[in-house]
Amino acid sequence: MELLNSFFSAINSVVWGPVMLVLLFGVGLYLQFGLRLMPIRKLGEGFSLLWKGRSSESSDRDQGEISPFNALMTALSATIGTGNIAGVATAIALGGPGAVFWMWLTALVGMATKFAEAVLAVRYRETDSQGNHVGGPMYYIRNGLGKRWAWLGGMFAFFGAVAAFGIGNTVQANSVADALTTSFGIPAWVTGLVIMVLAGAVILGGIKRISQVAGKLVPLMAIAYFSASVVVLVINADQVLGAFGMIFEYAFQPIAASGGFAGAAVAAAIRFGVARGIFSNEAGLGSAPIAHAAAQTRNPVRQGLIAMLGTFIDTLVVCTMTALVILTSTHWLDGESGAGLTSLSFDSGLPGFGEALVAIALAVFAFTTILGWSFYGEKCFQYLFGDRAIVVYRVVFVLAVPVGAMAHLDLIWLIADTFNAMMAIPNLIALALLSPVVFKLTRDYFAGKTVLPGEDLNSHRD
Repeated sequence: MELLNSFFSAINSVVWGPVMLVLLFGVGLYLQFGLRLMPIRKLGEGFSLLWKGRSSESSDRDQGEISPFNALMTALSATIGTGNIAGVATAIALGGPGAVFWMWLTALVGMATKFAEAVLAVRYRETDSQGNHVGGPMYYIRNGLGKRWAWLGGMFAFFGAVAAFGIGNTVQANSVADALTTSFGIPAWVTGLVIMVLAGAVILGGIKRISQVAGKLVPLMAIAYFSASVVVLVINADQVLGAFGMIFEYAFQPIAASGGFAGAAVAAAIRFGVARGIFSNEAGLGSAPIAHAAAQTRNPVRQGLIAMLGTFIDTLVVCTMTALVILTSTHWLDGESGAGLTSLSFDSGLPGFGEALVAIALAVFAFTTILGWSFYGEKCFQYLFGDRAIVVYRVVFVLAVPVGAMAHLDLIWLIADTFNAMMAIPNLIALALLSPVVFKLTRDYFAGKTVLPGEDLNSHRD
């Protein structure tokens, strides 16, 4: 066990190290400039399409399983999670307030990455034996780069299937169990069983049921968390401008140690801001396009414009609210970190309610993450083992939930976190090589030309 721990620790330090962060940030920057900052310039159009995409046009209903709106909500269900609560707090605790600026920058770059992922997912998606649309990095690698690259798609699918059991299942269940035990004294095994029953009722119904639940629960939880954050910031209104000042000031200069806070250099702010930002919004990891491939749309660029909003909402809205709540309190100077820091910060603004509020938010966020990642892992498993493996995967995934809630997950977390990062390697290669396709389809769309999904363009594939 110790040998395995050391082995994966060594790999993890590389795959989540500076080189990987530079690759993720670099590919996103390349796509953003290649698109001439279109994801930023067309943000308003993205929200307009999202609103219209709550239901699909009748002509599009046979082109996917879920509405464009629910496709984004499914993707957000997997991304809005512990990273928005614990990840932001960790970034501030280790990198100082300046880390938030680099999280923002990562999100602006990541919007282009998410756009490109969704465009390629719809462009190169397929239909399985049951008539359902399937897509994601493994498909746009095989169909876009050619069959000689299929092994790279298989690598992504393997990493994704394994990571889903960790980062998207057992680790989430464990986080919920720990939060509810600490705040309300609920035994871990009770939490595990309840989540298993609730998650099973949704997951066993497939993507349509997952998207329906996500389409209602994600907006509700995001608005509730945002509203609670606004209340705290109104109470701490005299500290808000100071918080913004610290974010911009310490993004470019070191911050000295104070109280329990150890201080941080600019390099630490960049490192932890970029790392936590990517961990939170998953831009470049290749998970979200699996959900967007199921959208009821005939236009990959339209879905890309909707998909990029996931990064905006996750990091520039939800993570920012968490960061401001933390920085308008004084607890970040006490040496606290993780979800505990966020809880203390909310509790200082809402005494007697803040800790419970964070525990409930963490539970709901983690539950929806389990739903979203169940679909990601299922599609990766289906790619590797065929359509008949779907039911087996769903059952095993649901049964793993209570195990995660009660187990000590140090090694599982390490393996899952490592494989989660390794998903990015084949995905980034595909994004770079297929970027000309993204650029051309985008130019065609804004030039008023017809842009069709991949299933209508089979004869033109390389």
